[in-house]
Formats: sequence, structure tokens, C-alpha cells
Amino acid sequence: MKILFADKFPLSFVEKLEHMGHNCSIDPNLKAEDLPGTIGDAEILVVRSTGVMADTITAATGLKMVIRAGAGTNTIDKDTAAAQGIYVCNVPGKNAIAVAELTIGLLIAIDRSIPDNVERIRQGIWDKKRFSEASGLFGRSIGVVGLGAIGMAVAERAHAFGMKLYIIRKPERAPELSNRLTELGAVGMIDLYDLAKICDILSFHTPASEDTKRLVGAELLAEMKPRSVLLNTSRGDLIDERALIKAMDEKGIRAGLDVYMDEPAVAQGNFDSALARHPNVYGTHHIGASTEQAQAAVAEGVVDIVEAFDQGGVMHCVNMKI
Repeated sequence: MKILFADKFPLSFVEKLEHMGHNCSIDPNLKAEDLPGTIGDAEILVVRSTGVMADTITAATGLKMVIRAGAGTNTIDKDTAAAQGIYVCNVPGKNAIAVAELTIGLLIAIDRSIPDNVERIRQGIWDKKRFSEASGLFGRSIGVVGLGAIGMAVAERAHAFGMKLYIIRKPERAPELSNRLTELGAVGMIDLYDLAKICDILSFHTPASEDTKRLVGAELLAEMKPRSVLLNTSRGDLIDERALIKAMDEKGIRAGLDVYMDEPAVAQGNFDSALARHPNVYGTHHIGASTEQAQAAVAEGVVDIVEAFDQGGVMHCVNMKI
């Protein structure tokens, strides 16, 4: 099959696919607007952050599958693909550890003011008095919202730090997941608002959907404790950014963010965000899954999807019932 990689992809896995007999081309510099003129007769399109819009799908002459080398598929027009009979598949769970590590890293950075420490000491300023103030993580309460692979990885790491774990109670959870949460000492709350009232930290790991847009809004932020911590390494549209800025100004809420509304769709560029500039925000550049370990695991998952498709099967399809 003819496969186009419209993002960076480990070359060793491209070579593996070529050894399997596939014709692979890779152009990590392609943008969403470039794809309609580039897709041609490719049968499989593999993307990471590059958007796949309707014009790309309709311009393709032989496209059979779009593979998102990661979990989220909100940058792909799944409905248009389904209408054209094109499968959209993802690679879920493979980057969970990487995102969880960044989430915990942001939390530690906030608690110990690590970026500010680094900035001041590089300026030749010694300010031990200021930076000796920290709450510590042991014994603090963390609410984890979204208990897929990433949320569970965060919960397990928070437990290892001796934190008290809170979740939203859902009787329909699979028994194995419920048992693992019991082992972690998770306490179930009725809803998100009860979680916000009791927790020192809220960490969000929900997929992008109409139900989760601006899930973190003025009403929820009003329930959060002053000086509490909000972590979002899932999707930018989860947060009402204006409401969060207001809550940070008025209640001293702090935030660790890896994602933002209207963030650039390119690897390098300008980014004018009032939220990202706020002094209560420690932000990263949507790098949650960007470790060598995670990218190798995701790439292996892409190879598995291609191999299955070559043999007549479809793995992890998110836009059509198989």
C-alpha cells in the first residue's frame, strides 16, 4: 500500500513498513492546508498534529484509512471520512505514561516554583527566602477526572507520592478498573463539583467532545479552593480560558497546562495567549506525548494497524462501526 506520513515519524518504523512491502513517503513539514494538493493516490495517511480537513479527504483519489499516531482525533474530519468510507483509526494508550509523567512534573513544578527558581538563579539572584515556601504533595488531595489509560497512570503516580485520590463515582465501571481504584484508596464523589470542593488539585484527562467543551468554567472554578491547582494535559477546549484567568486573579488558583485554545498547529511559530502569559500558569508546548519511549510505542501501534489492514482487519476505528 501507498502510505503518506504527514508528520515526524521514527524512520526505523518507516523502514519496517517498507520491508513489509509498502511504499512509504514522509514529509514532516506538511501543514493541513498542504494536504489537499499532496494526498494524491495515497491509500493510508498517517498524522500526528497535522489536521486532516474535509478538503483533504475529498481531494484524495485512493485514500482508505487515516491513522492518528496518538489517541486524540479531534484534528481529523471523521464525519467526512465516514461518508467517503474512509476509516479513521487511532493508537490509544501508548503515550499514557509520557503524559502522566508530564502531568506530575507540572504539579511538582508548581508546588516548588521550579521554573521561577531556575530563572532567578540564572539571573544571578539568590532568593532562598522566597522559594522556600511550598506546600508539599504528601497527604494532599487530588481529583482525577477521566480514568482512561492516562488518568489511571496519573492516579497511580499520585498514590505513589502519598496523595489522597478522589474520583467521580460511576457504578458502571469495569470490575478490574474498580478493583484497581480500590487498591489505590480512591474515594468516589457524586460529581465534578463535589470533587472541586474537596480537592487541592484537579487533573483532567478527558477526550475532546461536545460534552467536555468548557467543562472547566466559572461555576466549577467557583467551587475550587483558593490557591488550588488545576492541571490540564488533555485538550485546550476543556477550559473556559477567560473564566480561568478571572479565577486565578481573584482566588489565586494555579494552573499547569500543556494544551490551550487556538494553539498553533505547527511545530514552531508565534503564540499570543493571555492565559499562557499569566504568572499563575506554568505551561508547556503540547509535549505530553513527546518522549522517545512514547513515540516508539505509538509508531509500533501504527505498524500494527497497517499490518492488520493489509490482512483485511481494522483496528481502533473511531468513526465507523466495524
